[in-house]
Formats: sequence, C-alpha cells, structure tokens
Amino acid sequence: MIEATLCFPLRDASARHDGVAESTDADRGSEVLLIEKRRGLGEGWYNGPGGKLEAGETPPECAVRETREEVGLAVSDLEKAAELTFILDGETHTRCHVFRTRSFTGEPRPSPEAHPEWVPIDEVPYDQMWEDDRLWLPGVLSGRTLVGEFRFEGGEPLDEAAFVDHAIEWDVAFDGT
Repeated sequence: MIEATLCFPLRDASARHDGVAESTDADRGSEVLLIEKRRGLGEGWYNGPGGKLEAGETPPECAVRETREEVGLAVSDLEKAAELTFILDGETHTRCHVFRTRSFTGEPRPSPEAHPEWVPIDEVPYDQMWEDDRLWLPGVLSGRTLVGEFRFEGGEPLDEAAFVDHAIEWDVAFDGT
C-alpha cells in the first residue's frame, strides 16, 4: 500500500499575482493552487501538490517536502482536511492524507513534475481531475473534513481503472496529524 499526501494552498483572490495586484479579482473569493501533473500517476490531470511518504517521514512532513519540491512553496500551519483510501480490485492501493493551508512563502514555479496554477475555487477544473475529486474536494476547499473510501476496478494503473463506488464520512475530527 502507498502512503501519500496532497496539499492545497489557499489564498484570497485579491492577493498579488506575479508582483502585480489584480483588484478586478477582489470579489471572486479564494483561490487554490493546483498543479497539472507532468509525469507519473495522473499525468495530465490537475490535483494539489503531493506525493509518497519517504521512510520515517510523517504525513505533514511529506506534504511540506512535496509542495516545496513540486512548486517551490514553503508551506506551514497545515490543517488535516481528509484521509482518503483508494481501493483497487478489492485491495487497498493508496492511503492519502490531505492538507490545506493559507500559510506559505515563495512564488509557485514549474518543475519537471508539475505546472502550478492559481485557480478560483469556483472554477476548479473537475473535468480534468480524478473522477472522485468532485465528490470530496469541494468540501475540503470550503473548510470541511472527511474520511473517504473510493473503489476502482480494472487493474493497474489506477488512473486507468474504472471508478465504481465510494463512502464518505463528513466533519471528522483529526488528532494533530
């Protein structure tokens, strides 16, 4: 089983873009930093920065490291928003710890793994994401927490398997991690 993380940095839409304030965005609410994956599982799809835990690493440590490596942001004050379990053909494939934060420094920059993009929350491209994302990500972006299980069938790779079922428990309290 793979242990992985996702991190969703959030900011007010009136924040500065490339050093220039965009006051026309001021009433559009919040934005989330998404990446277009450039390689690996989910290549070509949008998601938050993240990846696999390394030996001895905690999920928050992994989310911080992966966000720095993939997009150059130093995130802090992570809030655990979700724990997602992905089942492939009856076997646990991945457990993903999902975090959100409004605390970060730096400007997003592309890497060989990811092309970052600030997206208004009401314009998240769910049609270019994993099929299950539209079930849980709106809640995470609105401040809710959850534990979810998502079932896929059809064999490896996971991103080519069929999404068949899910179960979500909303407003879960997480202990510290």
